[in-house]
Amino acid sequence: MSSFSEKGLLGELEQLVMLATIRLAENAYAVSIRDEIQERTGIDLGRSSIYVTLDRLERKGYMTSVLGDPTPERGGKAKRCFALTTPGRRALADAEAAIASMRAGRAVRVR
Repeated sequence: MSSFSEKGLLGELEQLVMLATIRLAENAYAVSIRDEIQERTGIDLGRSSIYVTLDRLERKGYMTSVLGDPTPERGGKAKRCFALTTPGRRALADAEAAIASMRAGRAVRVR
Protein backbone atom coordinates (compact mmCIF):
# COMPACT_ATOMS: atom_id res chain seq x y z
CA MET A 1 0.00 0.00 0.00
CA SER A 2 1.39 3.43 -0.85
CA SER A 3 2.19 6.15 1.64
CA PHE A 4 -0.34 8.27 -0.26
CA SER A 5 -3.29 6.06 0.58
CA GLU A 6 -2.15 5.38 4.15
CA LYS A 7 -1.51 8.94 5.32
CA GLY A 8 -2.60 11.23 2.48
CA LEU A 9 -0.55 13.16 -0.04
CA LEU A 10 2.38 15.18 1.20
CA GLY A 11 1.74 18.90 0.90
CA GLU A 12 4.23 21.32 -0.61
CA LEU A 13 5.25 22.70 2.77
CA GLU A 14 5.67 19.21 4.17
CA GLN A 15 7.98 18.34 1.28
CA LEU A 16 10.02 21.53 1.76
CA VAL A 17 10.38 20.86 5.49
CA MET A 18 11.42 17.26 4.87
CA LEU A 19 13.97 18.26 2.22
CA ALA A 20 15.41 20.98 4.49
CA THR A 21 15.66 18.44 7.31
CA ILE A 22 17.64 16.08 5.09
CA ARG A 23 19.99 18.88 4.04
CA LEU A 24 20.58 20.06 7.60
CA ALA A 25 21.14 16.57 9.07
CA GLU A 26 21.91 16.84 12.80
CA ASN A 27 21.34 20.62 12.74
CA ALA A 28 17.67 20.31 11.74
CA TYR A 29 15.57 22.26 14.22
CA ALA A 30 12.64 24.58 13.54
CA VAL A 31 14.57 27.83 13.07
CA SER A 32 17.33 26.27 10.95
CA ILE A 33 14.70 24.51 8.80
CA ARG A 34 12.88 27.81 8.28
CA ASP A 35 16.16 29.55 7.38
CA GLU A 36 17.15 26.76 4.97
CA ILE A 37 13.83 26.99 3.15
CA GLN A 38 14.11 30.78 2.91
CA GLU A 39 17.70 30.62 1.66
CA ARG A 40 17.02 27.94 -0.98
CA THR A 41 13.58 29.05 -2.19
CA GLY A 42 13.15 32.70 -1.19
CA ILE A 43 9.95 31.75 0.65
CA ASP A 44 9.68 33.56 4.00
CA LEU A 45 7.63 31.36 6.31
CA GLY A 46 6.48 32.11 9.82
CA ARG A 47 7.94 30.00 12.59
CA SER A 48 4.50 28.80 13.57
CA SER A 49 3.92 27.23 10.14
CA ILE A 50 7.18 25.29 10.54
CA TYR A 51 6.25 24.10 14.05
CA VAL A 52 2.78 23.00 12.91
CA THR A 53 4.24 21.14 9.92
CA LEU A 54 6.91 19.42 12.02
CA ASP A 55 4.26 18.33 14.51
CA ARG A 56 2.02 16.97 11.74
CA LEU A 57 4.92 15.06 10.13
CA GLU A 58 5.88 13.59 13.48
CA ARG A 59 2.27 12.48 14.14
CA LYS A 60 2.22 10.81 10.71
CA GLY A 61 5.39 8.91 11.66
CA TYR A 62 7.47 10.61 8.96
CA MET A 63 9.79 12.39 11.39
CA THR A 64 11.20 11.90 14.86
CA SER A 65 12.57 14.47 17.27
CA VAL A 66 14.91 14.58 20.22
CA LEU A 67 15.61 17.38 22.64
CA GLY A 68 19.15 18.66 22.14
CA ASP A 69 21.45 20.55 24.47
CA PRO A 70 20.49 24.02 25.69
CA THR A 71 21.95 26.95 23.80
CA PRO A 72 25.08 28.50 25.35
CA GLU A 73 23.41 31.77 26.38
CA ARG A 74 22.39 32.09 30.00
CA GLY A 75 18.98 30.51 30.37
CA GLY A 76 19.09 29.21 26.78
CA LYS A 77 16.45 26.74 25.70
CA ALA A 78 17.15 23.28 24.40
CA LYS A 79 16.53 22.78 20.69
CA ARG A 80 14.25 20.04 19.40
CA CYS A 81 16.16 18.37 16.56
CA PHE A 82 14.33 16.50 13.81
CA ALA A 83 15.15 13.62 11.47
CA LEU A 84 13.22 11.72 8.81
CA THR A 85 12.13 8.18 9.50
CA THR A 86 12.28 5.41 6.90
CA PRO A 87 8.54 5.81 6.16
CA GLY A 88 9.15 9.57 5.82
CA ARG A 89 11.90 9.05 3.27
CA ARG A 90 9.64 6.63 1.39
CA ALA A 91 6.72 9.10 1.40
CA LEU A 92 8.98 11.87 0.10
CA ALA A 93 10.36 9.61 -2.66
CA ASP A 94 6.80 8.59 -3.61
CA ALA A 95 5.72 12.23 -3.81
CA GLU A 96 8.72 13.12 -5.96
CA ALA A 97 8.03 10.13 -8.26
CA ALA A 98 4.37 11.12 -8.63
CA ILE A 99 5.28 14.69 -9.58
CA ALA A 100 7.95 13.51 -12.03
CA SER A 101 5.43 11.14 -13.63
CA MET A 102 2.88 13.90 -14.02
CA ARG A 103 5.50 16.14 -15.65
CA ALA A 104 6.58 13.37 -17.99
CA GLY A 105 3.01 12.29 -18.73
CA ARG A 106 3.55 8.67 -17.76
CA ALA A 107 2.00 6.33 -15.25
CA VAL A 108 3.88 5.29 -12.14
CA ARG A 109 3.17 2.80 -9.39
CA VAL A 110 3.87 4.07 -5.90
CA ARG A 111 4.83 1.74 -3.09
